[in-house]
Amino acid sequence: MRSVLYLLTALSVMGLAFWAYRENYRTQSAISEMSDIQRQIGRLREDLGVLRAEWAYLNRPERLRQLVNLNFDKLRLVPFGSDQFVDVGQVAFPIPRAPEAPTAAAGIPTERPAGYPPRRPQESTP
Repeated sequence: MRSVLYLLTALSVMGLAFWAYRENYRTQSAISEMSDIQRQIGRLREDLGVLRAEWAYLNRPERLRQLVNLNFDKLRLVPFGSDQFVDVGQVAFPIPRAPEAPTAAAGIPTERPAGYPPRRPQESTP
């Protein structure tokens, strides 16, 4: 009986050692993958910094002014003036229409049976 117990203990120890070995390599693989991703993130951040610098360089006001002057015949762009701004009260907004009430002639009952919640405007069936 003792030999079977020793054999089971030895097999358990070997199984746990194999499991620990595999977990160690999986952990090292995950750490390696994480460091690769971190390096990639660093490169992308550097690229983003370069792109932002290029965008700032291309959007310099003096450069844009020169482009507007060069292409004035095509674009007809002029600087904003204070006469182009108005108060919100001066804007003519369209008047909203009231939704049409459903009629019984359209096949939709006007009243809902007892136990139904009230009809919402977007509903088309009871």
